[in-house]
Amino acid sequence: MSGLFALLPEAVTTVTADSKDIILDRLAGQFAQVYGLDHQAVLARVTERERLGSTGFGRRIAIPHARMAGLTRPVAAFMRLESPVEFDSADGMPVDLVFGLLSPEGAGATHLHALAAISRMMRDERMREALLTAPGPEAVYGLLSNVIDRDAA
Repeated sequence: MSGLFALLPEAVTTVTADSKDIILDRLAGQFAQVYGLDHQAVLARVTERERLGSTGFGRRIAIPHARMAGLTRPVAAFMRLESPVEFDSADGMPVDLVFGLLSPEGAGATHLHALAAISRMMRDERMREALLTAPGPEAVYGLLSNVIDRDAA
């Protein structure tokens, strides 16, 4: 995967949720299950970051992110929502794609570079449409990993 962050195939899912809090909880659960992190610790960190301002950056996309002790490199998780959910986004639109990022506590520039790469990828309208219409998590992972690997080269 990318030199900027790890994204494992099992970290890509389709989720049903009806609130921002449920999305953040499911995202924390995904990080816990896939990367062996503590669910409550992840939830506390992403919720704490969300209180500073919504990570819903517009175009129906949210990028919840946080820094956490105990990580050796940034890790990512991706959720496609079954139906759009209100997320207090900058443009007022609900979100249907959620790309989570956790970085090591001291990963200042590394965290910002990973966020920038995710943001660039998610701003691409063709990519967003492909992610929304892909037949399942495996296809979504394929789309994401192709872009991540290409950008890392």
